[in-house]
Amino acid sequence: MTRRYLCSNPGERESGLIDAASVIRAGDLIVLPTDTVYGIGADAFTPSAVRALLTAKGRGPDMPVPVLVGTVRAAGALVESLGTHGQDLIDAFWPGPLTLVFKANRSLKWDLGETKGTVAIRMPLHQVALDLLKETGPMAVSSANRSGNPPATTAAEAEEQLGQSVAVYLDAGPCNDNTPSTILDLTTSVPRVLRKGGIPVDKLRGVVGYLATEE
Repeated sequence: MTRRYLCSNPGERESGLIDAASVIRAGDLIVLPTDTVYGIGADAFTPSAVRALLTAKGRGPDMPVPVLVGTVRAAGALVESLGTHGQDLIDAFWPGPLTLVFKANRSLKWDLGETKGTVAIRMPLHQVALDLLKETGPMAVSSANRSGNPPATTAAEAEEQLGQSVAVYLDAGPCNDNTPSTILDLTTSVPRVLRKGGIPVDKLRGVVGYLATEE
């Protein structure tokens, strides 16, 4: 049975975080707020949960799921190396709307989809999300919507699209800014912008110098 918690109420917020963490550990799905849009989340290390997430969204493993983390240390454990620019970018823009693509730690037993040995990681600037991630560890999180539909900016919109496929909805009110995160690929010698978003390209250049864009 689906449960929704109003995070503006301190008692409900605490109960919701406890329930959501339990749901994640059990291999089921939740919806959580972030600093961009609402996300649908699963334990990153439970392949059946990640498959359920993709099924709920109506998409396949050819579109792999990004990972949200609650600490920089957690991010470091997921990757082979932060590389030349990773730490500087993290220091400048995390938590915030910047997703960084790294070569994944080859010792990890997980299946996020057809990642080609990479992992896309972000630390969101939202206290509910951060508090949950510190309890659950890294979570596979994608926008809370059916594939092809607009991302949900409220918990109600997410529930309309995802319904009973999600066990717990954490409702923190409308998103303040629905601009998606900027995605920056750090797996090549020159950082490459894969998607423009919340962090402007000129600010990224101020940290890394030259980077490649579609232009």
